Amino acid sequence: MTVTIRAARPEDEARWRELWKDYLAFYEVTVDGDITDSTWRRVFDPASAIFMRVAEVDGEVMGFTLSLTHEGTWIRGKDCYLEDLFVHPGARGKGVGRALMDDLILLCKQYGWSRLYWHTNEQNKTARALYDSYVESDGHIRYRISF
Repeated sequence: MTVTIRAARPEDEARWRELWKDYLAFYEVTVDGDITDSTWRRVFDPASAIFMRVAEVDGEVMGFTLSLTHEGTWIRGKDCYLEDLFVHPGARGKGVGRALMDDLILLCKQYGWSRLYWHTNEQNKTARALYDSYVESDGHIRYRISF
């Protein structure tokens, strides 16, 4: 099995939408279609901070990350926020998630970004096992107000 990580390309749209649908179902959330459409467009908009990396396994896209960079008040450079990481169930446990994480770490170092951070559901034991292999939780609790 060969895993290749690369920037998303326009021709990945149909496959990404399949994986996105599975990702949303995993978290039991619904996102309006226009938001999904907007997310896809922003990945390719040079004015957007959002970027997508995909994992190909033997030529088929089997996972993705959606991330963005932003300035911060406690750092000199930029933070990289990993907002979404998803691996197709058939590719889990085969190093795809780790390859996606390693790719983001490499990008952070390459571009001189100060930090990489993310959130995950505390019940998501598979993702937490991967994330815990990189760093322990910093103990912060997320609060969110939706409008």
